[in-house]
Amino acid sequence: MSASVLRRVYLSLGSNIDREKNILACLDALAEQFGELIISPVYESEAVGFTGDSFYNLVVGIDSALSVGELAVLMREIEYANKRSRAGPKFGPRTLDIDILTCGELTGLIDGVALPRDEVIENAFVLLPLVDIAGDEKHPLSGKAYRDIAKNFSGGEQRLWRIDFSWQGKIISKVE
Repeated sequence: MSASVLRRVYLSLGSNIDREKNILACLDALAEQFGELIISPVYESEAVGFTGDSFYNLVVGIDSALSVGELAVLMREIEYANKRSRAGPKFGPRTLDIDILTCGELTGLIDGVALPRDEVIENAFVLLPLVDIAGDEKHPLSGKAYRDIAKNFSGGEQRLWRIDFSWQGKIISKVE
C-alpha cells in the first residue's frame, strides 16, 4: 500500500491501570505524531471478558499517510512506552490498549491488521465513542452510518458512562 495517501484513521484507546495517566500520555504521544486529534468523550466501562477494574475508553481520529503496518508498529511502541505487557490472557488488565478501528475505506487483512476491527460493532465501549465523533460516517463493510448501527445495537449488559476528563487544559468530556 502506498504511504502517500492521507486517510482518516480511528483508534480505540483503553486503560484500566493508572487510567488517567496512561490515557493522557497516549493523547500526548498521538498529538506529537499526528498533530490535531479528533477526540471522543471519555467513558468509564466495566471490564468485559474478565473480572477487574473499570476501563477508561475513548476513540481518537487522526489523519495519517502511514501504511497500516507502520501505524500498527507505532501504536505498539506507544503501548510499550506506557508499560503495556502482552503476557497473560487476552482479556485482562491493561495499562494501555490502542486498536486501529478503521483506516479510510480499507477492508480485509492489511499488514496483519483486520479492517475494520470487529469490536466496532460488537462493543458499546468502542461504538458509542465512535458515534460521538463520526456518527454520520459509514462502516466500510456494511455501508451503514455508525449512528444507525448504534440505534440497533444489542450490546447486552455492557455498562458504560461518560466521565469528566480534561487534556492539555481542554475539557474532553463532561458529565451533564
